[in-house]
Amino acid sequence: MGKEKKGESEAKKAVKELVYGMAMHDMVRYALKTRMYLEHLFMLITLGDMLGIPLLPPYYSLKLLPYAVPNIKSWQRRLFRERDFTDSLY
Repeated sequence: MGKEKKGESEAKKAVKELVYGMAMHDMVRYALKTRMYLEHLFMLITLGDMLGIPLLPPYYSLKLLPYAVPNIKSWQRRLFRERDFTDSLY
């Protein structure tokens, strides 16, 4: 009896993953990509003066700084990495 329930739960999980893949995967990828672009824009607006692009007065940048500090290293790495024309394909 325990094996039957385990088999049923595995089949149920497989069907659930199949439906997710068919219906939701593209929307989730699009939402994550949009979030990445919005975070990138937020970091550029907030800390643009690090690059020589002062978009916000320093007073407001300093107020937003505690929210941006955890992401500074990854943002700089993403911003300054070399890009190839094949990067736009994905």
